[in-house]
Amino acid sequence: MWRSPRATDLVQLARVIGDIVVTIKDDNLHGLKLMVLQPLAPDGSAVGRTLVAVDAVGAGVGETVFFVRGKEASFPFYPTEVPTDAGIVGIVDEIDVGPA
Repeated sequence: MWRSPRATDLVQLARVIGDIVVTIKDDNLHGLKLMVLQPLAPDGSAVGRTLVAVDAVGAGVGETVFFVRGKEASFPFYPTEVPTDAGIVGIVDEIDVGPA
């Protein structure tokens, strides 16, 4: 049975529903894309509130991605210390949910 994502969950699914353009941002965010995500249940339905994440993989609007929250969100950009608590770390090609 699907349960709501928690901050302690390491990887979550989301759909990219928009991008954000800013003129002034932290120096460690220069050159990085900020994307608006809608978290998803395994069946693809929207669940939870939208959020902003830093993109580490070149995702685009409309794609399904997996993302991490917390300290791990900045790991793909090491050694730069990116100030983020959500980061896109993969683009989903296919989802196959078996019986529970």
